[in-house]
Amino acid sequence: MKMWKKAASLALASALVVSLAACGSKDGGSNSGGSDSDVFMIGGIGPTTGDNAIYGTAVKNGIQLAVDEINADGGINGYQIEYKFEDDQSDSEKSVNAYNTLKDWGMQMLVGTVTSTPCVAVVEESHADNMFQLTPSATTVEAVQYDNAFRMCFSDPSQGTVSADYIADNNIASKIAIIYNSSDTYSTGIYQSFATEAEERGLEIVTAQAFTADSKTDFSVQIQKAKDSGAELVFLPIYYQEASLILAQAERAGFTPKWFGVDGMDGILNVDGFDGSLAEGLMFLTPFTPDAEDEATQTFVANYEAEFGDTPIQFAADAYDCMYVIKAAAEQADITPDMSVSDMCDAMKTAMTEITIDGLTGKQISWGEDGEPSKEPTVVVIENGAYSILQAQE
Repeated sequence: MKMWKKAASLALASALVVSLAACGSKDGGSNSGGSDSDVFMIGGIGPTTGDNAIYGTAVKNGIQLAVDEINADGGINGYQIEYKFEDDQSDSEKSVNAYNTLKDWGMQMLVGTVTSTPCVAVVEESHADNMFQLTPSATTVEAVQYDNAFRMCFSDPSQGTVSADYIADNNIASKIAIIYNSSDTYSTGIYQSFATEAEERGLEIVTAQAFTADSKTDFSVQIQKAKDSGAELVFLPIYYQEASLILAQAERAGFTPKWFGVDGMDGILNVDGFDGSLAEGLMFLTPFTPDAEDEATQTFVANYEAEFGDTPIQFAADAYDCMYVIKAAAEQADITPDMSVSDMCDAMKTAMTEITIDGLTGKQISWGEDGEPSKEPTVVVIENGAYSILQAQE
């Protein structure tokens, strides 16, 4: 990739402009505007600063890696990609501002946003513009409520349902406590669908304890109630930051149940000051693990580490897959950069329901008109400080 960029820099001045636009830059691309019909203008939105920066940075990098590869391989339908990413700090107002900034830049398709609440705000804007939107990781149902929007990840209800089914099918536990964030749509959405499915599968929810964004450091009350309830397993439909505190405080309270989380748990081993041994045995849903042995994953991880100096998390893999999904759908629809945003979107809507891809986050992935992906879930367990894929019981 770097050699390709250096080669482009030796071209004539007129060709240089196109080459730089095609590659994009590590800070998210140039500000040349969107009038050039020789390139596809693809934007990204997510938090690269603030509490959720690990997710947005991973998405930004995953997109960049895919864009560089696709451009080096001839682009989409023979056209290069220009890519620009905007930080929204996981804030809805800032996310809409980022969307408008990218529109002014000339964005034709959006990969984003990264987190759910901002995505719900932005999809209102992209729907009004009839702009194609593919979120790598926003899980709330409303994030893809319109026909221009699709997602790469599982929805909140899907994660809750799949988690309950996995626990029941594999006889992991029968008495379950839940600790969730009642002020977060991601957490409450998963909690609600988990509770519904758990009841249908004969699992007993012995207690459900909530916290809010204003009380997410001291979990002594929730932990004690879970302990007193006789729970064999605690389900944590939350992000890894709060989960790391819960695991540490539970250990001090002498509470050692089984732990089961969802995709927001990815990143827990990277929390500063967290004793990773406390996460041993933790199970959670994730569509990707960097320790998988297939060639595609190993190549992606090696390239990501070489380019960004870090091991990719699930969000990077989701974002990387998003770009190859866009490529597949764009080639199925035979779109070109000189099309209007609306015409491009209409063509992509149809093509998304016609393609099937093998990606890092699933095999034989397809989409319905509701924007939801169809793919098999993966559950990992932390063993010896690394992720290991759990095999379901036959």
